[in-house]
Amino acid sequence: MTAPVVVLVGPPGAGKSTVGALLAGRLGVGYRDTDADIVATAGKPIAEIFIEDGEPHFRELERAAVRTALDGHPGVLSLGGGAVMDDGTRKLLTGLPVVFLDVELADAVKRVGLDAPRPLLAVNPRKQWRELMERRRPLYTEVARAVIATGGRTPEDVTDAIMDALELRPAADPAHPAGREEQA
Repeated sequence: MTAPVVVLVGPPGAGKSTVGALLAGRLGVGYRDTDADIVATAGKPIAEIFIEDGEPHFRELERAAVRTALDGHPGVLSLGGGAVMDDGTRKLLTGLPVVFLDVELADAVKRVGLDAPRPLLAVNPRKQWRELMERRRPLYTEVARAVIATGGRTPEDVTDAIMDALELRPAADPAHPAGREEQA
């Protein structure tokens, strides 16, 4: 089993995709998003899966995508916002370097507009987002080794905070002489 170097969790608008890609670049590893894996497997957007097949079917696809990614992705992994709702997924995350990207509603609104095609936020998105976070926040916190507040921070700042919290070092740049000297 090759476990991820970092697993990002959090609600819609937390910045998992943006920060995940940045973090992967800094660490010199690959980036993977289980939502993208689900879309590729199903051959349709998540919103369509919810509408056409229902949330239980989506959650089955999500469980399988998370399990596959946790077993074989050695880089940075972002999980869909609801992945932590599954007991089995939370068990799989035990002992892994999980980071909860915590975001307040106002920042989430700015980032995703809450009018994007997000099926669980379709009706009264602000109220739905608050209720979703009331249910999920304790679960995000339960699985997290570190909690990083994203409010008022750039993706670069959040990436720095993750690296500090998990004591990660950037990938050595072979073109930079200092990187080679440290290894000598």
